[in-house]
Amino acid sequence: MTAYWIHTDDNVRLRVVHWPTSKPSQGTVFLFQGRTENTEKYGRTVEYLNSFGYTAFAVDWRGQGLSDRLTEDPMMGHVVRFSDYQKDVSATIDAAKSLNLPQPWFLIGHSLGACVGLRAIAEGLPVSACAFTAPLWDINLPRLQRLGAWPLTWAFQTLGKGDTYAPGTRGESYVLATDFNDNRLTHDPDMYEYYVNISDSLPDQVIGGPSMGWLFQALKETRSLSKMPSPDIPCITFCGAEDEIVAISAIQDRMGRWPDGRLELIQGARHDVLYEMPKVRENVLAQICQLFSTSSEETRKAPDPSSGAALVENQ
Repeated sequence: MTAYWIHTDDNVRLRVVHWPTSKPSQGTVFLFQGRTENTEKYGRTVEYLNSFGYTAFAVDWRGQGLSDRLTEDPMMGHVVRFSDYQKDVSATIDAAKSLNLPQPWFLIGHSLGACVGLRAIAEGLPVSACAFTAPLWDINLPRLQRLGAWPLTWAFQTLGKGDTYAPGTRGESYVLATDFNDNRLTHDPDMYEYYVNISDSLPDQVIGGPSMGWLFQALKETRSLSKMPSPDIPCITFCGAEDEIVAISAIQDRMGRWPDGRLELIQGARHDVLYEMPKVRENVLAQICQLFSTSSEETRKAPDPSSGAALVENQ
């Protein structure tokens, strides 16, 4: 594992992490993480991918992990506009080209990462196939809360108060503040403890609740994405039937009109299927690797490795 510092076009410093594989190369999997996460959270997922010959490459989105924070409060999950995440994607792809990462390229996007990933693929992200888990293609909000969220978040952003915590959230890590019995992520106590230990040992990488600005931008972006046609690449999407964080109906709608896509609604699973009980997460990863192995490199134009951004290794 090697980490690097890279910079976006708007001069935000990001951390990217490269996990090569010692197996015969099957290509590179980009990991687009969820909100509040860091690359360390995907250690066990990467071990599985490496064992099947995939190199892994991940980025800490702006505002989280070890990447630059965007507000004076380092615990606030904030972004000025969702299109800024695409600047992070562009810088990540430039870094991958600089490292000449093995082809073909693939994508796994979780929650926020699936939202960013869907937009990126639509705008030409050079991957041959993609897999999404619990995609944030809409937020699970009761109808009355949704009706109130639009004008409230718009007003806060318009008045320059976008960097205010969204109602009901605060500046503390969800997993550090939530007992396993009350968590909405997984049924697996061992995986939850693993996540807690990562968060506890890396206090400078955790973040808390989203800002009003982030919530407003998320509502705008998911509404925009809902009107967009599905990309023409192979895709498999997994969603826990007990997911209370993302809107399952939006996922079903999207995958119902994805010509080369398939949705697996997993009974007895919560939001984070890659952290669920062993049978669930192993089945999910096995299906993802099967999709990637059978997806032809010809389905997308191969990336040009001849150019890329300069990298500074993060010691």
